[in-house]
Amino acid sequence: MFNIQRYTSDKQAEWDAFIAQSKNGTFLMQRGYMDYHSDRFVDCSLMFYLKEKLYAVIPANISGDTFYSHQGLTYGGVVMSDRCTTADVLQLFEEMNEWLKIAGVKKVVYKPIPHIYSSMPSEEDLYALFRCGAKIEARGISTCIDIQAHRKWRQNRRTALNKSVMEGIVVEVSEVSDDLKRFWEILDANLMQGHGIHPVHTLEEMRRLKSKFPKNIVLWVAKNTNGEIEAGILMYLTKNVIHSQYISATSEGKAKGAVDAIMHEILRSDTRYFDFGISTERGGTYLNEKLIFQKEGFGGRGICYDIYEYSIS
Repeated sequence: MFNIQRYTSDKQAEWDAFIAQSKNGTFLMQRGYMDYHSDRFVDCSLMFYLKEKLYAVIPANISGDTFYSHQGLTYGGVVMSDRCTTADVLQLFEEMNEWLKIAGVKKVVYKPIPHIYSSMPSEEDLYALFRCGAKIEARGISTCIDIQAHRKWRQNRRTALNKSVMEGIVVEVSEVSDDLKRFWEILDANLMQGHGIHPVHTLEEMRRLKSKFPKNIVLWVAKNTNGEIEAGILMYLTKNVIHSQYISATSEGKAKGAVDAIMHEILRSDTRYFDFGISTERGGTYLNEKLIFQKEGFGGRGICYDIYEYSIS
């Protein structure tokens, strides 16, 4: 039924055009984003044609005998056109599994796209996973704000916001390259102090990505009365969701409610959701209660990021 082809660079324009018109793809699946770390993964993205028209794709890589929803992406799974039906997706998985079996794959690790990122219902793949005998092997819990619901902030968050006003904190969208550099210094220092790690992206990687996707990757900063950055939120903007890729503040910024000032401005958006990202570690077995309490203080509530596994038999 399906003509399955492995992605090659000569198909980039076709791939990107499909992602743009799909019902559940985001700019993270565009090749300009995916391929910035192509040296770290063996790409095995697949393209599914039906009657000579591209019907679905899956961003993926392969390692040993395991086929992964692309490990360089937060979420992945099958990206579908609005023509996709449940029966067709079941057939797609059946034929994909046979293709993978012939390729020597024994296990599939699959990260579905959280429903908030879809422009219309798109969970046909979850049903197909059930039919494949897939099990949830990891589950992270993110905190998501329904912006249109206008939920009240906790008192401590409102107090911090009032503090930012008293301190003269000014919030703006940054268009200055040096602002990103300064934010990265704050971010890196906080991550090293708190967790002994660096950001997932280097400054140069983020600069390149931001230059390729200037409308999708945006830095909001909070500055003090001297014009110095006290906090920032680097955001990924998709059709339905504002995702906070990185949030960080100086010690002075934390005391002045600088992040709260940024959040106050961001949540004036007419976008549907704000997604903080997960507050879990070790496959979801550890919950950072202090971190998620802070996020929930802005009115956010839980949404799951799951990882499924199943065997190719």
